[in-house]
Amino acid sequence: MRSQGQVRFIKVSTRVQALGALALILMLGAWLVVMASMALSQLSDGRQHYRLLEREAKIASTQKQVKTYRSEMTSLASDLARRQDFIQRLVEAHLDAPAEEIGQERAATGSSREAFSKISAAIPEASVLARLEADQLALVERLTRYADRRAARAEEAMRNLGLNPEIVLASARSGTAEGGPLLRLATSKDGSLDPRFRRLGTSLARMDALVSGLASVPQVQPAHVAYVSSSFGYRSDPFNGSAAFHAGLDFPGPMGSPIYAAAQGTVTFVGEKQGYGNCIEISHGNGLMTRYAHLSGFGTRMGQKVDTGARIGAMGSSGRSTGPHLHFEVRLNDKPVNPRTFLEAARHAQEDHPHA
Repeated sequence: MRSQGQVRFIKVSTRVQALGALALILMLGAWLVVMASMALSQLSDGRQHYRLLEREAKIASTQKQVKTYRSEMTSLASDLARRQDFIQRLVEAHLDAPAEEIGQERAATGSSREAFSKISAAIPEASVLARLEADQLALVERLTRYADRRAARAEEAMRNLGLNPEIVLASARSGTAEGGPLLRLATSKDGSLDPRFRRLGTSLARMDALVSGLASVPQVQPAHVAYVSSSFGYRSDPFNGSAAFHAGLDFPGPMGSPIYAAAQGTVTFVGEKQGYGNCIEISHGNGLMTRYAHLSGFGTRMGQKVDTGARIGAMGSSGRSTGPHLHFEVRLNDKPVNPRTFLEAARHAQEDHPHA
């Protein structure tokens, strides 16, 4: 150091230099530790903030899912109500069988439970709807199988009678003389129909057509008598003994004995016909017609719908007759066929298939 022309020297010993360097190093180290702590604290705060944001996002997503699930539950509940209305209408229109006849088997319909398993964890009520849907679909499958079984029995009974079930179905599908207001059936809010429910409707319609067709086949003996006095086919004419063709069966009995409809149908003639005397004709559809002749009285009128076994008249001896009896004819497309074939085959069919 220079001062007033004089030079002075300041000497720093090695020990002092070492102590100074150590102090500087300690100060730098302390500064680094403080800075690192501040950085770690900021990093920890950032991570915690990120976790909070992530949690908030998950909560918002869960709330959105729950809202969506609740919306789906409302939609499902609405669809279940529509499906139940569909089932109720079809059952009331087509079925009169007890529950035990339909069957108690359960259908394997686990898809609904799988679809709602995740929702059930968030909303317990969803499991109830899933179970209701599965039970409802199981009922639809049982009803479909019941209708198919009953249709098959009716088909077999018709074939035993010598009739073609497809002709009966074609007649039912002809669509003649139909009308009425449009009452749509749907199982979803968009107006669509679940294929399983459509299948049920098709099976029930087929069953209905076949069972109704079978009920319209002559199957009840029109007079409660012990024997037939004259059969279908060749015979000697009771008045002049010449060879003649007899187009029906003759049931002899007391005057005034009740006469019954051999099958359900519509009365198309009530009056007198040459040779037949007092006569009733009933149309049963599919080209089938039954004729009841030589009556002493009428118990029905033109256009009346009659059930199988309904009393329609009284036995007599009007027309070309030698005594009180019923002349009974079955005509297919206006051609006489042997009534005995129908009555006997129908009796056997009923014994084999009592519910057909």
